[in-house]
Amino acid sequence: MKISRRHLLQYAASASALAATGAIPAALTSAFADEPRRVIPWKNWSGGQSCTPALRSVPESEAELAELVARSATPIRAVGAGHSFSPLVPTEGTLVSLDRLSGYVSHNAATHRATFKAGTRLGAMAAMLAGNGLALDNMPDINKQTIAGAISTATHGTGAELGSLSSFVTDLRLVTAAGETLDCNGGNADLLNAARVSLGALGIVTETTMQARPLYKLKRRTWVAPVEEMLEQAPELWAKHRNFEFYYVPYSGMTIGIINDETDDAETPEPVNEDDDGLRQLQQLQEWLGWAPSARRWVIQTIMDGMEPEERVDYSHKTLSAERNVRFNEMEYHLPREAGPEALREIVATIEDNNIEVFFPIEFRTTAPDDAWLSPFYKRESCSIAVHRFHEADYTPYFSAIEPIFHKHDGRPHWGKLNTLKAADFAALYPKWNDFLEVRAELDPEGKFLNPNLRDVFGV
Repeated sequence: MKISRRHLLQYAASASALAATGAIPAALTSAFADEPRRVIPWKNWSGGQSCTPALRSVPESEAELAELVARSATPIRAVGAGHSFSPLVPTEGTLVSLDRLSGYVSHNAATHRATFKAGTRLGAMAAMLAGNGLALDNMPDINKQTIAGAISTATHGTGAELGSLSSFVTDLRLVTAAGETLDCNGGNADLLNAARVSLGALGIVTETTMQARPLYKLKRRTWVAPVEEMLEQAPELWAKHRNFEFYYVPYSGMTIGIINDETDDAETPEPVNEDDDGLRQLQQLQEWLGWAPSARRWVIQTIMDGMEPEERVDYSHKTLSAERNVRFNEMEYHLPREAGPEALREIVATIEDNNIEVFFPIEFRTTAPDDAWLSPFYKRESCSIAVHRFHEADYTPYFSAIEPIFHKHDGRPHWGKLNTLKAADFAALYPKWNDFLEVRAELDPEGKFLNPNLRDVFGV
């Protein structure tokens, strides 16, 4: 193996940190004493979160990760794809990438359970499952996240009877603050329900076992309807169809509805993804006609009135997830399902009555209840409403205007997306909050995995 200058610099930084703790003799690092230390900054996908950690590491094995956790500078935070918009990752201590802890481990043909290393991207996981004749019961609309990041934040798709990705986890392994490996499974339901959605605060996930099912196809139908018509029909649509969601296009009065149902029909050709082009057109209309909402509404309605319903048939992981290349920051809250339509009406009125500058459509989805203690869907049938802001624009005024509506309707925020709640707010929203805090304190008494944001979240 060729040893590069980069490897030497990384070793020097690691060795110096260990020497400071007395773990290795300082003499072993003296050869690097005059070597300039290269600091590599980190940014998330949207560019809204960043940090300059003292050490960045990409362990190749669980054993290497365990040794790193036992001896590295704190706070230690793991990062997957960087698709979280909230400040879960930033640290001045050690940043651990899961990129090399990825790939398929095994599957059980009888139970349809499959095990993957935690750094596996969702899209790759879906392809590996399909190669073995399997699929998950649901997928989120973006598949670039790692498995560990997705389950740790309760990432979800849509479907009134379908849970988040965390609800499909039957077993997982994590490296604790002591550098030990811990198995979380049905033998200790409380530990598993704490670990399924943990924000990386209990340890670093290394493997997950997911409950899958035989590979299946979906027929996806997309159509346009006025917002009031869609809201009135929403309860019937989410009850009747396997997957239902819709997008409200600001300043249009119109929505784009999407349903998926299982089918044995032959696959249809994969269409060209025009979502990014549509977003850029909406952005141009905002720039050109933001000063004239009525003219903007007329133009968008004229365009959408000409859109014909579309159908597509393909395997589930290909119809449920799509590319998202226009970057943004996002806030999403999960509300009691019956509160969703009225909350959306209030959001639309707030945006359009105040002429708030926004072009991203507002997303409306549903999710089934689950048992994970920090899941926003814990014991509650939920609908999710998400608002987005172009990544180069200041999201604060827009999100500040909308967030009180979510609070009014007893919303729980998506852990990977922006919000302003603190520990007391979360304690009031989550029935098992204190139980989770007890498990966290037991597994990480010194707060090795807590960055400043998580200390605020947990009140420690």
